[in-house]
Amino acid sequence: MHYLLFYEKVPDYAVRQEAFQAGHRTHVLDAVRRGELLLGGNLADPQDGAAVLLFRADSPAVAEAFAASDPYVVHGIVSRWRVRTWETVVGPGAAVPP
Repeated sequence: MHYLLFYEKVPDYAVRQEAFQAGHRTHVLDAVRRGELLLGGNLADPQDGAAVLLFRADSPAVAEAFAASDPYVVHGIVSRWRVRTWETVVGPGAAVPP
């Protein structure tokens, strides 16, 4: 199944995240290597501190554990996060094909 992890960052994230960027990148790359994290990035137009990460896993616990241990969350760069199930039905890799 696919899961979307939504991040909302604090207004001054651009300044504050620099101190934790290396740890966040390591955390992200580890999840990619494990095959859990497929895509991730900031939303644009407008750039308002929102980001989305796409996970493929057996349960939302994988994305939830990722968020709970992400240095950006631990150090308050991310002010709010949530995980939503995404029932993909079309395209290569769809989790619930028709």
